[in-house]
Formats: sequence, structure tokens, C-alpha cells
Amino acid sequence: MRVPLSWLREYVDLPAGETGRDVAAKLVDAGLEVETVEQLGGGLKGPLVVGQVLTIEELEGFRKPIRFCTVDVGQANGTGEPQEIVCGARNFAVGDKVVVVLPGAVLPGDFAIAARKTYGRTSHGMICSGDELGMGDDGTHGIIVLPHEHEVGTDAIELLQLVDEVLDIDITPDRGYCMSMRGVAREAATAYGLPLRDPALLDVPQPNSYGYPVKVDDPAGCDRFTARTVTGLDPDARSPIWLTRRLQKAGMRPISLAVDITNYVMLELGQPLHAYDRASIDGTIGVRRAEQGEKFTTLDGVKRTLDAEDLVITDNSGPIGLAGVMGGANTEIADSVTDPETGQVTGTTDVVIEAAHFDSVSISRTARRLKLSSEASKRFERGVDPQAAAAAAQRTVDLLVLLAGGTAEAGVTEVLAPGAPRTIAMPADHPDRVAGMEYGRETVVRRLQEIGCDVYGQDELVVTVPSWRPDLAAPNDLAEEVIRLEGYGNLPSTLPQVPSGRGLTARQQLHRRVGRALAGAGYVEALSYPFIGEGVFDQLQLPAHDVARQVVKLVNPISDEEPALRTTLLPGLLGALRRNDSRGSHDLALFETGSVFRAAARPGVAVRLPVDRRPTDEEIATLNAALPAQPRYAAVVLAGAREQAGWWGKGRPADWADAVQAARALAVEAGTELVVRQGQYGPWHPGRCAELVVTLRGVEQVIGHAGELHPRVVKAMGLPARTSAMEIDLDRLAAAGGEALQAPRISSFPVATQDVALIVDASVPASSVEAALRKGAGELLESLRLFDVFTGEQVGEGKKSLAYALRFRAADRTLTAEESTAARDAAVALAGERTGAVLRGA
Repeated sequence: MRVPLSWLREYVDLPAGETGRDVAAKLVDAGLEVETVEQLGGGLKGPLVVGQVLTIEELEGFRKPIRFCTVDVGQANGTGEPQEIVCGARNFAVGDKVVVVLPGAVLPGDFAIAARKTYGRTSHGMICSGDELGMGDDGTHGIIVLPHEHEVGTDAIELLQLVDEVLDIDITPDRGYCMSMRGVAREAATAYGLPLRDPALLDVPQPNSYGYPVKVDDPAGCDRFTARTVTGLDPDARSPIWLTRRLQKAGMRPISLAVDITNYVMLELGQPLHAYDRASIDGTIGVRRAEQGEKFTTLDGVKRTLDAEDLVITDNSGPIGLAGVMGGANTEIADSVTDPETGQVTGTTDVVIEAAHFDSVSISRTARRLKLSSEASKRFERGVDPQAAAAAAQRTVDLLVLLAGGTAEAGVTEVLAPGAPRTIAMPADHPDRVAGMEYGRETVVRRLQEIGCDVYGQDELVVTVPSWRPDLAAPNDLAEEVIRLEGYGNLPSTLPQVPSGRGLTARQQLHRRVGRALAGAGYVEALSYPFIGEGVFDQLQLPAHDVARQVVKLVNPISDEEPALRTTLLPGLLGALRRNDSRGSHDLALFETGSVFRAAARPGVAVRLPVDRRPTDEEIATLNAALPAQPRYAAVVLAGAREQAGWWGKGRPADWADAVQAARALAVEAGTELVVRQGQYGPWHPGRCAELVVTLRGVEQVIGHAGELHPRVVKAMGLPARTSAMEIDLDRLAAAGGEALQAPRISSFPVATQDVALIVDASVPASSVEAALRKGAGELLESLRLFDVFTGEQVGEGKKSLAYALRFRAADRTLTAEESTAARDAAVALAGERTGAVLRGA
């Protein structure tokens, strides 16, 4: 909401020396969010005067039309002689009154004006447009043409109200009443402790039976409808300068007199209005819900398909307006047209004014569904004062009679639904208990009365809420009003006491350790949106029956291209990798931890929880049962160099082994042992894919995969060649690890190292050989590491040699050579029994 300070002063007698910044500070203290204070006319310096065009000479030989004009500026130039000015605009003629800036003046943007030679003539000043004066667009995109009643030589700076200050206020949803000068003036009056001249306090005639006929079929959607009629308007009447300037300063473009007046009254009182061309209305005006699929063309010329929830204004021909959002093209106020032969001006002469109050939820849904946000819908969504409708209609009628020469018909239509003022019971000390400080009953009552409430009672207050404050619905809302008006800065600062014995859960601790471990290994965390499109599963080459394809779809997604919740972290991470690679970062190692969403076999229906009390345990359980399972996953993606080349070495590229090692690092953090064996799944290369296995409750479970992505996946998703990835279920990994991490055993006795090289069939996984060696070596084995894999003629066709380093250590003694050899032989024997392994060279 843009609030010109000069306009605000009409309703509140602000101190003469108060600047826009002073007023902004007061409003901020009262709880409004003033974003900026704009200085209009800053740096503007005259002479800037009204002139009359005397002659126009068209200059030939230039690529664009150029005119040499003489303009009468009176005595403003010191000589009284006509001013010679070169101008390229075409929207003015001889005899028109224009705005002239003379040499020596300075326009906004530090644009100094001087006599200069251009297009073969000397121009002594400029004929100004609205943009050049910082006024904004007036709809003409050309020179300002003034009404003829303004005298030549008049100071145009004062006439056009070019110097002003405008407060730009960000209105929060609970302060809809501040989307009007009336509402902001009320806040300013309260902040300064000054009286308010309420512009809504008008003498309004009583409703009668001979007003324009109106029928409301949906009183829940429209609880108040006021209609007034004005006839005999001058179709050629133009909006006066004061009206257009106030609209421009408030951020609205002048259109025509009737439309400008309705916009002006909306800005003044906060009540949206609409003016219908009476000649275009067929019969009784009605308010009803639209028929499903009903067609309607709005003022912007777009033909829209309506929903059964949309509220429409109708006549006998069908919809003529989208209630609270936008009027219809079929009853639009007609522009004035001049007959070139007779000079007669035709246009709208009779109008019907609508001032209604509509249901905020209905208007909000319609505006969002049609993507048609308007100044009216913004106000109705936040709450409009229903009692202001009659005053707004009267104000509009008065201005039409004053400025357009119309006649107000005596008929007044007002359709009302039964209703009563809202009351709230509140203990007088409730604001004290909310704020943690003592205000006292007198202060509470005074502050509530300042915002328009009627207050009765002593210890227990009964508060009648004013009609313009639909946001006040509970004692806490009233307490907030008292606190903000007394000043948030006066509240005591008290730090909460942290209860002992609380801390992170085991699940939260694991997630933190996982993040630290991956960051320490050189990965950078990436946070992606939890939304995906189902087409990504085809890019990842997931089979049609894969559980990851069973997604939970959102009713109102942020993007139509990603309407579902993710079942895997890889699309978001791979998208981040692709974007970074395209921007020149080719050596990448990214990770993410987050929830994925698994659809239930039978989707549940979520219950709507109450907001006036704590939900019961049964209600919470029902809600939780309807939610999808949300296990937490971890994933990494790698591309480019894993180790940079330099004087220290050649470096190396990232490969599948790095992805596997990332999974092993997470298993260490979870305190469990991860079995890595060859696998095949979706996006991974079938020959370079490892499945990640843990033993959970005595059963082996695959909880993730790691390796190099399939070339077809890389191509489909636009990824760097040889991209690797890993994804693992953190919750099941934690379950396999137990409650607490086991600290490593440290022995002061020396280690005994034994190396073995075993020949096995090429199809035997190294993990199977390793598992057998661990089992056979017994408790003396401290660690086991595969350090070499060899194939060739020396080991035979279809065979491979696996070389392991075994470290033995005892906790209570130094091992003898015989003990470590015996443990090694036992390990080799069991490996031979289970996998057919034979000692190389034996």
C-alpha cells in the first residue's frame, strides 16, 4: 500500500515538521512494515510552468517526426515573448495547455535544462511528459495536456503536486484494513495520539424500495450488497489533476473518470467498488454461484471458464462480473467517442454503482484458481469492513455528481444478511500474562478503545470488535493489539530456561555425524526441493514395477512439472551436479541427507484437526496413519577429478570405488558393518554397481546401491561422463548399528601381519572371500584389507588372485608366530571350504 503523506494529512493533523521518515518510524513502532519512504520531486527545481501552444511547424528531413513549437508561458521567461521549443511528441495541438520546463530548471535525475541547438533549431526548454517529471504513466504515453481552465504561467510544480513523500507499506494478511488511507490514518492517529477525521462518516440515505433491483441467492457468499444509480454523466468529463495525481502516487494508472473515482474511493475507504454501464445491464442484478463450466469474459478481454465455487454478479443475460475480482467486458464503462462530423461526444452517461461485501475465502479461491489477482481481490481476501459499503457508495455518487455533472437517483438498494457484532470475553489481566509485564486494566481498556472496540466490565472484559477488524477473534488477538500499541520494544527480554536431560535423539545424532563425515571426506552438501516429476524415473531406467515409482502426488504443487513427492534423493542431487557442471565447476562431490516419501498400499484420508483446542491422541494417530512413510536417506554424486593433479602427483578421477567408500564411511558412523557385493539396479552400470547390505534382525537386507551410473542415464540427464553415485537408507543402517557406538579397542601389544594370496573363480565376489576369512581367523583378527586383484595366465583362465593383508593382535599378550600363522591357516581353510579358494603358489 502506497500512502502519500499529503493525502494522509487530510485525515490526521500530523505535526507540521514531521517528515515521511518520522511518520514511518511511528507506524513501524505500531506494528506496520514500512519498506521505503519515496521522495517525489527530489532535486526538482523550477521554472516549471503552464504554457499554451501557439504554433506548430513540422520539420522535414529527419528519420522521426519533429515539431518546432512556440508556446506562451506568460511572464515566466522574464520577457513575455513566446518560447521556442523543439518537441517530438504528437499528442498535442495548437491551443492546448501543456507543461513547460524553462532553461535553468532541473528535472528529477539531476537533468539540467538549458537552451540547445537540435534538429537545426534552438530549443529553449522542453514540453514535458509525465515520465520526465517522475509522475508515472497517465495512460497517454505522451505530453501532459492540461485542462483549459489553468492559466498560462501558473507554477506547474504546485499544480501537479510533484513534491511529496510516499510511504510504501507491506500490509500483512491480518491487517487488511490498512489497505486504505482510512486504515493507515487510523494507525497514524493512534500512534501520535491525535484525533481521526474518518472519511467514512458520511450522511447516507436510508434504503428504499425504488432503488435498482438486486437479488442475492447466496447470502453466505455476499452478506451485503449496496446499489446506487447516477444518471446524466458528461461522457467527455476528465479526471481532475488532484484525482489523477493521487492515483498515480498510490501506484494506480488513471483510466477514465468513472473508473478513477471507484479506484479513488477504494483507496480512501478500503471498499472495492464497481461501476456498470446501466444501458448494458439487462434486468435485475443478481449474486449467485457460477454453473460448472460457465463461460465469462472479464474486463481484460480473456474468456474464462468458471467453477461451481465461483461467485458471480449476473443479470438476465448471464454473468456480468466476477464477484470481488473483476468486472465483465459486456457492462464496461464505454470510452467517450467524438463524432468527426458533428463533434458530438458519446459514451456512458448512466451508471450503477456496486458496493458489496463478499466472503474472503470464496474470493481468494477464485482469484488463485484463475490466476487473476486484482486490487479488489487483494482487499477482500484480507477482510473488508462490511459497514463501509454504504458510505463508499455514497462517496462515489458524490464525486460523480461533482466531477461528471451527474444526478444521483433517489433510489437506494441495500440487501443485508442477518448478522450481529462479534464480542470477545477476556480477563482484564490477560494482556499482562501474555506479555509478562503489568499494563493494568485502564491501559488495556484505553488501547482497545483506540482501535475502535467497545469495552465493558471490570475484571472480566466484554469487548465488541469493530467491523473493520475481522482479524480480532480471540483474547490473544486483543492482547496483541495492546502489546503492539504499548510498544514491542518495552517488552522485557527473558531467555527461556532449557530443561535438563534433553538433547538430540539418537536419530538426530546419526544424521549430524553422517553430515560431518561426508563433509570431512570432501563432499559439499546440496539441498534440493522434495518434489519430482514422474518422467525422471524413465531417465533413471527404473523398471515399471519398481517401488520408487509409487509416488505421493500433491493436490496443489508448486510446479505442474514436479507434482509428486520424491522417492529418491538422486534426481535433486544429479540436477545440482548438472547445473554446477554447466557453469564451469567440473570436479564435483555433492551429498544430501533428507526424507523420501513412500506411498502406502491404501492411501489414508487425513482428518482436519481442530484449531480451538488440542487434538486428541486418537485424532493425531489418525492423521499420522494417513501420512506416507518418510524414511531418511543419504546420497552422494561424484564427477570429474577426485584428487587434483599438482606437484604432489598426477591426481585421479572420481570413480565407482569412491561412491562405495562413502557408504562404508556412513556405516562406520552408524556402528555397523556394511557388506558390499556386486549388484544390478536401475540407474547404475550393471558391471560397476554394488549393492549395500546389512544384517537386520538376523536377515540380510539390501539398503542401498553405489557405483557408476549407466551411460544411458548419463546421456538422458545431461550428466558428465563416468558420473558415480550412492544412495542408502539411513534409518535401516542405524537400526543395524544398535543404540550406541562401540569405541575401538586399543591394545599396547604389537601387531602381527600375515599376507595371503588366494586364487578363486572370477565369478566369486571378493566380499564372500573376505567374509570367510574373517570368520575363520577368529577373535585375534584386528583388520582385513584387500590390497591387490590380479588376473592373467599365471593364475589360469577364468580365475583371479585376491591378496589380503591380515592384522592379528591380542589384548593381553604378544602373539607368537605360531599363533598368528595358525589363525591365518584357519582363515584360509574356511575360505577354501566356502568359496573354493586356493593359496596362490601352493
